[in-house]
Amino acid sequence: MKFFADTSDIDAIKDLADCGMLDGVTTNPSIIAKSGREFLPLIQEICGICDGPVSAEVASTDYETMMKEAEKLAALGDNVAVKVPLTEAGLKTCKNLSSNGTMVNVTLCFSPLQALLAAKAGASFISPFVGRLDDIGQDGMQLIGDILTIYEGYPDFHTEVLVASVRHPAHILESAKMGADVVTCPPSVIKQLYKHPLTDKGLAAFVEDWKKTGQSIL
Repeated sequence: MKFFADTSDIDAIKDLADCGMLDGVTTNPSIIAKSGREFLPLIQEICGICDGPVSAEVASTDYETMMKEAEKLAALGDNVAVKVPLTEAGLKTCKNLSSNGTMVNVTLCFSPLQALLAAKAGASFISPFVGRLDDIGQDGMQLIGDILTIYEGYPDFHTEVLVASVRHPAHILESAKMGADVVTCPPSVIKQLYKHPLTDKGLAAFVEDWKKTGQSIL
């Protein structure tokens, strides 16, 4: 499974890259707004840190403007995945871009049939939002299972399932068990995967016992 960081925090991106936990980065207009940075230079900087796909989202809703924005975004780096919403205009943009070899991440997916449309349009990634479905009392992980089942039935589809709106490690665990291709989540959620009370307890015991020996490795 690939881990994408859902952030524009440069320090956090570098930290995950140093740990071998960074396969890509996803951003959206809300994340960019919180950064306080200029959009295009920020995406370019992230592309220089991360070798994997970096999702940069269009800000318009009509096809003609989406295409103009997409061309500008794609020019920022070979690893840019242009992010478009799952609308008619977004799918049309996806089809056009993917036909020319540009990576496309189709976002705001909330149903398996939407995911089917994205795959037919040639999307590189489909981003189903599990956390937002959970928020309204639906089972977000059921959506992932349905999409994977559909895609498995059509070998000509090459769209990767990118589990988005991940809120906690359980989402990552269930995604991995289902065989999802990618999860994207805030760095804080990825860091939770390191933690276990028995690891902390065991390490504390090892450190204390080592001190008793009076030795030093250095």
